[in-house]
Amino acid sequence: MEEDPETGNSARTERKALEKAKILQRERERKVFRLVGRVLKKPEAERSAEEAAALLLHREAVDELCRRQIRRNVLKRKQEEVFDEADELKSKVKQLAAAAKQANHLVVYTGAGISTAASIPDYRGPNGVWTQLQKGRTVSSSDLSKAAPTVTHMCIRMLHKEKLVKHVVSQNCDGLHLRSGLPRQALSELHGNMFIEVCTSCSPPREFVRLFDVTERTSLHRHGTGRRCSHCGSELRDTIVHFGERGTLEQPLNWKGAAEAANEADVILCLGSSLKVLKKYACLWSMSRPANKRPKLYIVNLQWTPKDDLAVLKINGKCDDVMRLLMEELNIQIPEYDRAEDPIFKLATPLRLEEVQSHNREVLAAPDGLESPSVENQQPSEETSSLQGGWFGRGYNKGRRKKKKKAA
Repeated sequence: MEEDPETGNSARTERKALEKAKILQRERERKVFRLVGRVLKKPEAERSAEEAAALLLHREAVDELCRRQIRRNVLKRKQEEVFDEADELKSKVKQLAAAAKQANHLVVYTGAGISTAASIPDYRGPNGVWTQLQKGRTVSSSDLSKAAPTVTHMCIRMLHKEKLVKHVVSQNCDGLHLRSGLPRQALSELHGNMFIEVCTSCSPPREFVRLFDVTERTSLHRHGTGRRCSHCGSELRDTIVHFGERGTLEQPLNWKGAAEAANEADVILCLGSSLKVLKKYACLWSMSRPANKRPKLYIVNLQWTPKDDLAVLKINGKCDDVMRLLMEELNIQIPEYDRAEDPIFKLATPLRLEEVQSHNREVLAAPDGLESPSVENQQPSEETSSLQGGWFGRGYNKGRRKKKKKAA
């Protein structure tokens, strides 16, 4: 049956008219919002009679703009850093120390905030990676492998040695927990480790610990490092779990250890994490238990977190400052980081001769008196490259694309 040409033309004309009407309606609404927005910015005493009448006429637009402003103010407050006064900080740390002593199974969750003292940027702080990108600023290139374990890393290692901390669940990829001397069985690096590349073709997957950041060529959904397994010849991949990905590697992610620790925990201490990602992992919070039987939650962070209302105690302070006070309360000495005892130099796998020029990242130099299996042959090529791939992968590239569009 043939379509009636007149009916077909009429239907198309009607659709076009409807689309045009919608476009015009959206444009009228935008004009109203611009007008109302300009008027609301003025003090009430300075508004003309016509402007006051416009606000009365467009009451819905006024209400919507007020709601948006409230949301912006709330978000701004959540991003602000808050510091407890010295006396209040000490009082709170005493409460934390008492909880640590009484805990049967204390588990520590760590985020980027514990590594800022090592000059590694966090994500959502005032100078964090995502914060800078949202403002249209670029993220400066830096070699993150130059960082060393902070006071907080060393305190956590000592608390585990003293059997006060049973397990550490970290979102960080910087490898500093491992380099502090914390045993691997006591550590879950949920988002990977920048010093480790693996062969998933071998069974079980075979790990290669390197003395440089292996993530130079990797990014979201692209994990090949360009080097190959010395046993089966398959391409090695990094262990990083980017935003939008699901981590499937058994190690170094150790999800099994994290879930078991969370299930046994009676106290959870969150250090330097915004918890905006961790909150999504239900298995870490014992949400299946009744509220009164869940682990007691203690949070150390300068900014708001989505778990603040559930915490027994929120400490607004820098992680290193809080941990120093905590160790003092517990009468435990803080060990200094000793490069000669850094496990990474003993764990590292040397590159093969053909792989010497396979990266541009700086190599960790072994301390005096400690022979490294690969220091002489692992020097990067002379060619240098800007920050790419690795931990910032998706966010960094997204920020660069936005900047290019603006420039265009």
